[in-house]
Amino acid sequence: MNKPFAERIAAMNAMYKLPANDQPTLPADTPERLAKFKATLMDEVHEIDEIVALANNGGSAAEVAVAIADVLGDIIVYCRSEALKYGLPLEEVLDVIMDSNESKLGADGKPIYDANGKFLKGPNYWKPEPRLKTLLEARGIRSAGK
Repeated sequence: MNKPFAERIAAMNAMYKLPANDQPTLPADTPERLAKFKATLMDEVHEIDEIVALANNGGSAAEVAVAIADVLGDIIVYCRSEALKYGLPLEEVLDVIMDSNESKLGADGKPIYDANGKFLKGPNYWKPEPRLKTLLEARGIRSAGK
């Protein structure tokens, strides 16, 4: 049986000698790390253009679905690994963000969408950042190397 995803990410980071922190940590080189993360993430995002071309040029349903699964999986693995580098409790962060997303419903309890299908904020919406701050402070966020 496979280990839980978070354990597998930790093992991968260890295997590839990537940083891993057990509490929220901002290293001195955070700006440089974030720039590199963005560049790599954008490489993955740009693969979506290839999937669009595949879908537009007669790729089979299986080929397109596999390409979508691969790109989404790569992005999730990359983001989870990055969160571990900063010691972020990603599953708890995602819970806060999902709770915030669920607060976006309209007064009638139904979703409100924009033209692209993005959820819009309803009257009971609350921003996740204050709760994320509380979460990270409770976990003992620290700056390393400063």
